[in-house]
Amino acid sequence: MLDFNTITELSRANCVSICAFLVPANLLATSSTIILAALRRPTHQVWQACAIATFFAVVMILHVYTWFMIGVVMAPTYILMWLAITCLLSNFAAILLQRHMPKILSFGR
Repeated sequence: MLDFNTITELSRANCVSICAFLVPANLLATSSTIILAALRRPTHQVWQACAIATFFAVVMILHVYTWFMIGVVMAPTYILMWLAITCLLSNFAAILLQRHMPKILSFGR
């Protein structure tokens, strides 16, 4: 069976490696979602990019939460949490933009 304590200890023990992967992955995946939505790519492509970016953001939130659980309250934990939440909100905004962009662009014509 999967032990929650073991997973949290693994997350904290490998923090530098996890963050070294998740920070660029979050930024690249969120950027690709925004770019695909701005280029008016098909909906399934935007949703797929959004799902991948959301996965990375949720993993980062869970990783930061393991530090909050033991009482580590420092600037890096807040910065990483802010980055993950910003990525989630940006993905949500890209989906809304992609869904409502044809209406916005045809309104002035």
